[in-house]
Amino acid sequence: MPLVVTEWLAEHVELPHGLTAEQLAADLVRVGLEEEAVHAAKVSGPLVVGRVLAQTPEPQKNGKTINWCLVDVGPEHNAAQIKGVDDADIPPGGARGIICGAHNFGVGDLVVVALPGTVLPGPFPIAARKTYGHVSDGMICSQRELGLGEDHDGIIVLPRLGFDESALTPGQDAIALLGLGDEVLEINVTPDRGYAFSYRGVAREYAHSTGARFTDRGLPESLTAAPPAATPDGFAVEVDDAAPLNGAVGCDRFVTRVVRGIDPAAPTPAWMRRRLEGSGMRSISLAVDVTNYVMLDLGQPLHAYDLDKVAAPIVVRRAAAGERLTTLDDVDRALDPEDLLITDSPAGERASRVLGIAGVMGGASSEVSATTTAVLVEAAHFDPISVARSARRHKLPSEAAKRFERGVDPRLSAVAAQRVVDLLVEHGGGVADPAVSDLDATAAPAPITLPVGLATRVAGVEYTREQVVGILEQIGCVVAPGADDSVVVTPPTWRPDLTERVALVEEIVRIAGYDQVPSVLPAAPGGRGLTVEQRARRSVARALAEAGLVETLSYPFIGPGELDALGLPQGDARRTAVRLANPLAEDRPLLRTSLLATLVETARRNVARGLPDVAVFEVGLVTLPGADAPAAPSLPVGVRPSQDELAALAAAVPAQPRHVAGVLTGRRAPAGWWGEGRAADWADALDAARLVAQRVGVGVSVEPDTETMPWHPGRCARLVAGGVVVGHAGELHPKVVERTGLPARSVAFELDLSALVAAAGDEPVTAAPVPAFPAAKEDFAFVVDADVPAETVRAAVVAGAGDLLEDVTLFDVFTGEQLGAGKKSLAYSVRLRAGDRTLSADEVRAVREGVVAAADGVGATLRG
Repeated sequence: MPLVVTEWLAEHVELPHGLTAEQLAADLVRVGLEEEAVHAAKVSGPLVVGRVLAQTPEPQKNGKTINWCLVDVGPEHNAAQIKGVDDADIPPGGARGIICGAHNFGVGDLVVVALPGTVLPGPFPIAARKTYGHVSDGMICSQRELGLGEDHDGIIVLPRLGFDESALTPGQDAIALLGLGDEVLEINVTPDRGYAFSYRGVAREYAHSTGARFTDRGLPESLTAAPPAATPDGFAVEVDDAAPLNGAVGCDRFVTRVVRGIDPAAPTPAWMRRRLEGSGMRSISLAVDVTNYVMLDLGQPLHAYDLDKVAAPIVVRRAAAGERLTTLDDVDRALDPEDLLITDSPAGERASRVLGIAGVMGGASSEVSATTTAVLVEAAHFDPISVARSARRHKLPSEAAKRFERGVDPRLSAVAAQRVVDLLVEHGGGVADPAVSDLDATAAPAPITLPVGLATRVAGVEYTREQVVGILEQIGCVVAPGADDSVVVTPPTWRPDLTERVALVEEIVRIAGYDQVPSVLPAAPGGRGLTVEQRARRSVARALAEAGLVETLSYPFIGPGELDALGLPQGDARRTAVRLANPLAEDRPLLRTSLLATLVETARRNVARGLPDVAVFEVGLVTLPGADAPAAPSLPVGVRPSQDELAALAAAVPAQPRHVAGVLTGRRAPAGWWGEGRAADWADALDAARLVAQRVGVGVSVEPDTETMPWHPGRCARLVAGGVVVGHAGELHPKVVERTGLPARSVAFELDLSALVAAAGDEPVTAAPVPAFPAAKEDFAFVVDADVPAETVRAAVVAGAGDLLEDVTLFDVFTGEQLGAGKKSLAYSVRLRAGDRTLSADEVRAVREGVVAAADGVGATLRG
């Protein structure tokens, strides 16, 4: 995101005295430039200019040589006179003694001194301390210590950085001199407003927000007039883009200028380097710094080539198969046929040479070096889509690409190139070549007919004709009267986003103030509300939470490893999953077909972090493509698909039912003074599954299941509704527990919530009447073979009790020698009730006989 230095911004717009970064942020947010962060001053405290008066090398036992220096830091900061030093070498008031390990400076040099009390970036407070046998009363600073760059080997010598020695005095405030006390505002720019990636663009927005005068003082008078026109002897440029991308030519303007006789040792001016570094860019060399400076100032990306390494003509074309380029970051890259390239044809070479990826990054073969004396300046306009795709393809989000992909003013190229030429001549001692090349195929923005009342209808705010015209002219549009009550608006060239009427309306609302748009809560239409599935989903989640489970959310992305961990056989339908074309993680390219595939990881993570007693559940979608799922059609770009195409697309979307699943580990009932608690078992999972079905309003039958993974073959049940299996519950398979890292005997359940809702239908749920007559209770204990499921006996009890049955509960399971080998006792509590009367003894006896007879039919004998 762009960083804004207030001092630089003031060159384009009038700013009030004492403007803070916080106030600047508040002013810009009114026009849609949001504050990202305010970066505080890098240095605080007494940081001053010092002159080295004496420098005494002192070798140390460790082989290192340090310098004991006497530094004049001005009469306000100098220490008392130091004994043993010639008075003639010390200014009135005495110098400061400082230990320094660097050796790139000498007596008489003007340096930057951090006095005791200074806080450097880190934070690193400076204090007087005794070291190497001396009291070091401050620190002579390098660039890295001040946060100005990565150079830590050498001390800053101010004249070498372009500062005028005659304007520097010991004791002078170095914080203001180096711009280290400025707060920097970082703003967030939306993709449609690329012009705000420049100081000039931000200044326009500040003027729109506050009414301040947009002065544009940053541009010299030579640039306010028309830039130099193209000459016949300009550096030759050709555009060869016969098959443009998406119908747009990759380059519609290309300006070149030449500057010769540049001093390769000329430093970047201190004010320019300070502004660049404050804006987040590292100073490299004069030629490179100038192009970066103009890009940040005006918004036009530029590139500087070493003229001696480039041959005419420059050709802008698409990449050929097999071409490669080593970019400025020293990475060798394979180029794609969609990449737009800058190339040339050196003498003696048959094939053209790649100089860079247009609008993204230049190549190493033609870069400016420490010996460059002649520079070819490029200022071009490239297709935003082409630049964006190349930047993402090569993972090169360069500063140039950020601007080109958001839209750059095509009329700015010649102005920006002239600005670079002027700065190189002024600070590098170069001479501008009169030859100018300007290949210009740009088109003027298309005019838009705007009904004056459209903004009022869209925003609900009354805007007068004068307001509409005034705001549009304020943002740079040319407004002419149109037919009826409309105006014809021609957008400025720096606003490529203004292509339709609603975009103009948005600008009117933005500049007039979003705060003028009233907040109106729309009235909810009658007869609507939550769907049946939404009500069921909320009821299920609330019931499980009330039962002590914690709702969680996991990402729906899995890999084959998660399916292997659950032990799903190769032919299992749950192994047929949708594969993502661009997954977030390479090891998880599939969409889950089971909630347990991701929920077990949530449980495992909690156990691994010291929470052994886990009870979690999740309600979410699974994706079930099916083995014969049709492929999704490739739809056209830029036009609305036909109904048949939309139908084919909908048919290719896989089924995505909503499931509910839970995992329980450790204790279900906690331990305490009342006892040791109780471990979660298969019955808890089954009870949770039954609770889900109950809340949906569907009766389910429970059947034993011995072959479905990931459950234990002897401790798992499937739940059936309307003859369809809607889920499973029970203990997880020991192998699954081992592979997933869960504790032994962990249990789980998973139900198809969408199937349960479908089975329930959309009939409204009627409330059960409150019973007015007493219930009759009967207990039964049946002896059955050990392999008979309790659910089978329960179903017989329900069938035998008939319509008077209100509830049946299994309350005891007993095995012992008195029952005989291979036998068990199942005890059920039965509650009977009639809605219109008190049951008689004969009715209760008849029910009892019916229950016993029905149980006998499944091999259950009433226990005596």
